[in-house]
Amino acid sequence: MEKSYIVAACRTAVGKSKKGSAIAHVRPDDLLAAVLREVVKRSGIPAERFQDCIIGCAFPEAEAGMNVGRIGLLIADLPDTISGETVNRFCSSGLDTMAILSSKIECDMLDVGIAGGVESMSVIPMGGNKTCPNPSLIRKNPRAYTSMGQCADNVANDFGITREECDQWALRSNQLAVKAIKEGKFKEEIVPIEVKGLDGKTFIFDTDEGPRADTTLEGLAKLKLAFQGPAGKGVTTAGNASQTSCGAAATVIVSEDIVKEFNLKPLARLRGYAVGAGDPGYLGPAQIPAIQEACRQAGIKVEDIGLVECNEAFASQTLYVIKTLGLNPDIVNVNGGAIALGHPLGCTGTKLACTLMYEMRRRGVKWGLETMCIGGGMGAAGIFELCE
Repeated sequence: MEKSYIVAACRTAVGKSKKGSAIAHVRPDDLLAAVLREVVKRSGIPAERFQDCIIGCAFPEAEAGMNVGRIGLLIADLPDTISGETVNRFCSSGLDTMAILSSKIECDMLDVGIAGGVESMSVIPMGGNKTCPNPSLIRKNPRAYTSMGQCADNVANDFGITREECDQWALRSNQLAVKAIKEGKFKEEIVPIEVKGLDGKTFIFDTDEGPRADTTLEGLAKLKLAFQGPAGKGVTTAGNASQTSCGAAATVIVSEDIVKEFNLKPLARLRGYAVGAGDPGYLGPAQIPAIQEACRQAGIKVEDIGLVECNEAFASQTLYVIKTLGLNPDIVNVNGGAIALGHPLGCTGTKLACTLMYEMRRRGVKWGLETMCIGGGMGAAGIFELCE
């Protein structure tokens, strides 16, 4: 089989999806076009050599519809000869695209492609513009449509994760994210984009909006529960859950022949990828078998992992994964996580891969793990190997 290599990666800064955000009014296909244009440039490969583009999006409709994976290419003025498709596995969509493209290259189906993700949770709301659950499934298995926040509370209630632990993790996330931004940790991975504001003036958007420097444990403790669990129990608040967000990210993945032809220096390889599934009333448990299987594919053990990006959809879900696998918290989300930095759904899988690979390179870490929960009781994991 062929080998596949990730040779370029970038993302936009992540914007809040609320009124007052710098990019809440920006179309998702325009955000996508910006990273597609930039990642092709960073790769050093002529645009006409690209063969395919696979883009993840959790709610691919309206402004993110009409096959946004192809539309983004055309907006970016990339060659008409590059095909595009859109993939949806909710929160792992952006990582799925990287696995799909890597697999195609390793099966010798193509040589050069783009994998990425995009989401605007302000332009297209959580759940899409028309949520329409199937009545027969609700009667047969009501947990199938459990809200994500309730899933997070279920995990906390059933597996002994406390509100205090969740708030402490949320404080850590914000503190690390604020520190990372001050130290310029994300500068290399972020592509600045020119945005025209609602006042008609243009500005450069290049810094994640989410982190809150004034976060305190006292303040977090005062927040009301966002989702009431059984008998009024719960731990999830607006302070210890991920922020709804907007953003886009992209990577270029190529064959070994392309690496040699253009004398490229790869960032990393995706050595293992797996998904898990279980009770749709939980977020977190399905990540465990996915992580174990991804490690098996890469030929490593969980103990060999030197850096982890675990998407902080909710603090309770992240803490469940850390506790269950016995992960060292000091290597998890070292620059903060989605509680502080945001979670632009279909973009997140590729965004976290960008952050993970750049930090692996800074630290000289050989093995990195990316993992996330997925709506419907699923989970995903990818193992990345640093290319030296």
